[in-house]
Amino acid sequence: MKVLHKNCPVVLIALFVFTACIFSGIYARAAPQYYYQIKVYHFKTKAQEDRLDSYFQNAYLPALHKAGVKDVGVFKVIKQDSLDRKIYVFIPYRTWDALENTDQKILKDQQYLDAGKDYIDAAYNNSPYTRIETIITRAFVNAPEPNVPNLTGKKADRVYELRSYEGATEKFHASKVKMFNVGDEMAIFKKYNMNGVFYSEVIAGSRMPNLMYMTAYNNKQDNIDKWKQFGSDPNFVALGKMPEYQHNVSHNEQVFLYPTDYSDY
Repeated sequence: MKVLHKNCPVVLIALFVFTACIFSGIYARAAPQYYYQIKVYHFKTKAQEDRLDSYFQNAYLPALHKAGVKDVGVFKVIKQDSLDRKIYVFIPYRTWDALENTDQKILKDQQYLDAGKDYIDAAYNNSPYTRIETIITRAFVNAPEPNVPNLTGKKADRVYELRSYEGATEKFHASKVKMFNVGDEMAIFKKYNMNGVFYSEVIAGSRMPNLMYMTAYNNKQDNIDKWKQFGSDPNFVALGKMPEYQHNVSHNEQVFLYPTDYSDY
């Protein structure tokens, strides 16, 4: 009994350290995942584009910042469709509650209402857009929050590539999500400095089941060079040959974007 008594402090310390490690691991795995809102503004004319730019720069982004949304991305398509032009707005929310309530919150901001009056009070026959498309995604477990890339060179030369990977069924979609997280496909992006802005699973949108992610590059050549390295990477080639990851993308889409001068990204 005396020996046991002498060893009790050691046993208790070991138990404490073991317990702390367990809870530390649980905490790491349970890191809160962001929710992302991607709003696609469709428009046709230069006048509409100018009104949208003014609204985003002078009213919407400042109001979102004031409401606690730190970084908001506003992007334009590099090669626009003249009949259906688009501006992409990327809004990262820390919680689902923030996603649900922020737009209502900023409607109480008089500075926002004044700065955005031309947009907010637009006439029915003089709208600043033709329609808004909204996509809601949830960040991957292993990439729970967005990243503002540290790019060099002129902002106008930068390329942000938005990709979506649709699955033929929910099961095949889950396989692709697993490939990113468990298979650690995201580590290959990091290896070649492909500047992942976000990686996420679509939870509401017109194209599902689907995952979406965005990477960023200094310029178009940087984009081409890094994807070439990615495609020939031994780990990616090995992942692509694994039976559990076969046929897990039925349709993919790439949209090449550039940031506006006032974008936080």
